[in-house]
Amino acid sequence: MTMKPSGAASWSPPADSGITIDWVEANGLTFEVAKTGPQDSEHLALCLHGFPELHYSWRHQMPVLAELGYKVWAPNLRGYGGTSRPEATKAYRLDNLTADVAALIDASRAKEVTLLAHDWGAIIAWHFAIRRVRPLTRLVIMNVPHPHCGKRELKTWKQLKKSWYMFFFQIPKLPEMRLGKNDAAIIGHLFRESSVNKARFTREEAEPYRAAAARPGAITAMLNYYRALFQTPDGRQTGDGKVDVPTLVLWGEKDIAIHIDCLNGTEDYVADLTVKRFPKASHWVQQDIPDEVNAELKAWLPAV
Repeated sequence: MTMKPSGAASWSPPADSGITIDWVEANGLTFEVAKTGPQDSEHLALCLHGFPELHYSWRHQMPVLAELGYKVWAPNLRGYGGTSRPEATKAYRLDNLTADVAALIDASRAKEVTLLAHDWGAIIAWHFAIRRVRPLTRLVIMNVPHPHCGKRELKTWKQLKKSWYMFFFQIPKLPEMRLGKNDAAIIGHLFRESSVNKARFTREEAEPYRAAAARPGAITAMLNYYRALFQTPDGRQTGDGKVDVPTLVLWGEKDIAIHIDCLNGTEDYVADLTVKRFPKASHWVQQDIPDEVNAELKAWLPAV
């Protein structure tokens, strides 16, 4: 069973931002999509958010991508915000998540695609690129390792102790109770406490995340990404792990969830690789230091 979207947007962009909210039918679901830039462009910049985020996490980058000439789409992934929220745990397996991305690309009618992704969005993006589900022109990854590097480091204590939450999330009901307490107050608190530049994560700035997580069924949907990853073989289907498109990795070094050593060896799988590390940024890199991230995007991405 698939729950219909609420119809209420999870974020109201400022009137002067040039960003609008639209609803896109793809892969049997209805996606809440933040859009900007020339919508008749054949060059799509598709931005995939992470846990426990929204399309809202790309608010600083979307205008920059539009200035470069891209049609910019930032969807709320399945289960997030106003996007359809399947109930079954295995609805959130990677095969379905990559199929969502493919269907969104098809719906955009773009001829060239640049995929930008952070956290869980980046897990999806790595697998999408490795499997060559659809042709990509460029790939931008933020604070998530290549799957083979991540698997290697997960066998070490330094990364395993940072990944404790992934195992906690496998417990039935208890994580929902913890994260949902006081109308999901901990979600907003998480951003403020784990960031470096806390002025970028005021209570007001973090409120869309808390409010979205407080929607009925939202936290379970978010957790199901982790549960399906453990319960299905999809995450292990990476073959030789080779990525054949130019790839930019942007990494905040003050990441409480992922050890910097996860970056080591990425060049073994990505022939055309550029890595930029930011010593004074957290896991939430594109929100923590948007000016620096935007500068790197403008320097690396071609205008279209």
